[in-house]
Formats: sequence, structure tokens, C-alpha cells
Amino acid sequence: MQKTTAFIQNINAPEIVLIFLVILLFFGAKRMPDLARSVGKSMREFKQAKTTIEEDLRSAMDDEPVSAPSKSSTENKSA
Repeated sequence: MQKTTAFIQNINAPEIVLIFLVILLFFGAKRMPDLARSVGKSMREFKQAKTTIEEDLRSAMDDEPVSAPSKSSTENKSA
């Protein structure tokens, strides 16, 4: 069974090389290290934000819900 990733299902080496060449033409060789650095930094920040959100959700799910008072206890107070 083949694992697919969103919109890049059938991307092979020739397509990756073509994408790299187009990026090289757009930005130039001098700008490529800065571009790669900024992409890496963005991915790192995204992963950190995702991890933070996951931890917040897990901790919220682990907390016990506050139970509402039962009917019998409210009926006894009014009597």
C-alpha cells in the first residue's frame, strides 16, 4: 500500500528537479540559501505551534468536566 500526501501524490524525481530549477530561475543562486533557511524556520515554527495546540487539547481532554448538580440535590434544597 502506497502512502499519499495531500496534493503531491505522484511526484517523482524529474518533477522535483523541474521545481527546483524553476525556483532557481525565479530567485537566483545567491538567494537560495536564504530562501531555504526561511522555509526551514517556517516549518519549525509551524511544528511548534501544532505541538502546542495538541498539548492544549490533550490537557483539556484529560481534565475532569465539572459536573452539574443533580436533580435530587436541587429538589431537596427547594423543599
